Amino acid sequence: MKEKVSVTDSGIQSSGLPKDYMEAVAEYIWNGFDASATEVELIFDTNEIGSINSISIRDNGTGIDASILSETFGNFNDSIKRNSFQKSSSNIKGNKGRGRFSFVAFGGKAIWETTYLDVQSNKYIEYDITISRNSKDFYDPQNQKVSARKVSGTTVTIIDLFDVTGFSFQCEEFKSYLAREFGWFLLLNQEKDYQLKINNVPIDYSGIIIEKEVHVMPIKGADGQDNIFKITFVRWKEKIGDKFYFYFLNSQQKEIFKDLTSFNNNAIGFNHSVYVESRYFDRFNANDEQHSQNLFENNRQNGVFKALMVSLHNVVRNKQKEFVHGEAAMRLIDTYEKNGAIPPFKNNKYDQARRIDLISVVKSLYCIEPKIFQGLNKEQQKVSIGLINILLDTDERENILELIGQIINLTSTDRQQLLNVLRKTTVSKIAKTVNLIENRFKTIELLRALVFDLKKFTTERDHLQKAIEENYWIFGEQYALVSANEGFNRLLAAYTEFLQQGNAGGKKKVSSKESNKRPDIFVARKRAIDDSEDSQYLMEENLIVELKRPDVVIGKEQLRQIEDYLDIIRNDPSFNSQKRSWRFFVIGNTIDNYVHDQYLSQKEKGKRFLVKSVQNFEIYAYTWDDIFMMFDLRHKFLVDNLEFDKNVIKKELIEKGIDLFGDSKEAVNTIIHELVNVK
Repeated sequence: MKEKVSVTDSGIQSSGLPKDYMEAVAEYIWNGFDASATEVELIFDTNEIGSINSISIRDNGTGIDASILSETFGNFNDSIKRNSFQKSSSNIKGNKGRGRFSFVAFGGKAIWETTYLDVQSNKYIEYDITISRNSKDFYDPQNQKVSARKVSGTTVTIIDLFDVTGFSFQCEEFKSYLAREFGWFLLLNQEKDYQLKINNVPIDYSGIIIEKEVHVMPIKGADGQDNIFKITFVRWKEKIGDKFYFYFLNSQQKEIFKDLTSFNNNAIGFNHSVYVESRYFDRFNANDEQHSQNLFENNRQNGVFKALMVSLHNVVRNKQKEFVHGEAAMRLIDTYEKNGAIPPFKNNKYDQARRIDLISVVKSLYCIEPKIFQGLNKEQQKVSIGLINILLDTDERENILELIGQIINLTSTDRQQLLNVLRKTTVSKIAKTVNLIENRFKTIELLRALVFDLKKFTTERDHLQKAIEENYWIFGEQYALVSANEGFNRLLAAYTEFLQQGNAGGKKKVSSKESNKRPDIFVARKRAIDDSEDSQYLMEENLIVELKRPDVVIGKEQLRQIEDYLDIIRNDPSFNSQKRSWRFFVIGNTIDNYVHDQYLSQKEKGKRFLVKSVQNFEIYAYTWDDIFMMFDLRHKFLVDNLEFDKNVIKKELIEKGIDLFGDSKEAVNTIIHELVNVK
């Protein structure tokens, strides 16, 4: 005889039943596990074209007791399981009394064939129950009799199927859904060999386990004895059919209770479960409201349990940081790249270094607090990342720490971690270095134009002198400018002032009658150099440069001029200490055979370009091409590694209106103006 459910058919339909066949089947599987089943199996037949007439979900649970059928099938939005339902337990998932109606998502009728042990008669009773889709508010129990099988269990068969085929229950999407929904539960009960099968083939949930790590943790109790906890951390590939819990199991692997891990409110895809096994939970009262007087019983107020929870949260917190800084952060960066939030960087090693620096800082911030970057629209993403990038390209990058500190509470560990990232070699310093190199390449290109292309308009005093005075670094980074185009009396005063670090050089005069001679450039080294003849002492290094206009060929006369400078310094008591090293450069476009002969005469010294050497004095003769080649070779490593394109420099100068290939005094003047203003 048909029985009436305590609600109308329309009330059932509007109650929020599953609309998807996967969710519907999951409801029946959970019903089986709720009935203490250790094995649930989906059974169906299908042919080559996927036709299917019915599907059965069979379990080996306790069955449906006919004596309380009115309290189970007769109630809706309520269930007898509610009485034993605990939020702190995974043993019972269904407690709403709706799951039995889930078949309406894809079937016209459901038939339960169930067997249970009647405690009064101690006999197994079997019968069947039918519910139709068009009259869900009636259920029809029939054919009750003593069972010959002597084993409990329930099989629910759904017939009159629609919108599904055999493929629906064989496809990888369905199997993956079951793995996500039940994998955590099967792992929880793996020691009891819980199984979920499709046509006798177990569901393999190992594929959704991204990470599984086991810790053994001893915690001393008040008695001084170690309580041993086996902690299994699992990170799932996708969202699972439960929230993120600590599951606590006793020595028989029975779940005693569960607690949320407190990482459930993140939206970063950190899907995880933690299983904690210990003999400690053999005597454990998980109910906070009960204050047991049993001295041998453990509870949540116990010091061991409190220490355990601190350790468990640390395990999950550290795992979350690993996940965020790796997989989750890369997903974030990929999303920001697609949305244009990460600004474009040129495809050279310098710009790519800037990009890596930005991504490193964003990942570190995301690891410390993912919420900073969650819920932002595309424009907000661009603004936030843009501001970080601007700060990183300046000397204010450490202000990011203070800015973030005003938004979220940083632990000392988080603060130090972020500070370490920000204190790495700053991109701003790299930027300054690259900018310096760019400007020096510009200087070289401008000098090339002066001495080669515009040589008939280029003079020594008005052009080369001014250009080199602003760019004396061309002879070495180690020097500081002392004087330029000044007589030896002024040179001596400036030299003395340089050596005394700013103190006035006085009015000492050079003793030579030729003190009015004016070397083009005099530079001195700020730091002393090794004395090759006496390892106990250092020497002071000085350099005087004589520039010749491009149409002058360097020969005997030009070398004689440099020798005059040498004699003035050598014979003056203010300059002539043997602890001062003096080098003299003469530079022009070409050199004659006399100079080449001098090179050969000094070859035994092993110093290229050397034409004369007397004690601590050396004279060198260079062409401008020699100077440019030495610059290129000195910067070759940086140019190659930064993928520097020198042609771009020329193009920028031309676009700026500088005529590198002109044929006029105006072109020379424009270049000189640019040279003295290159910074």
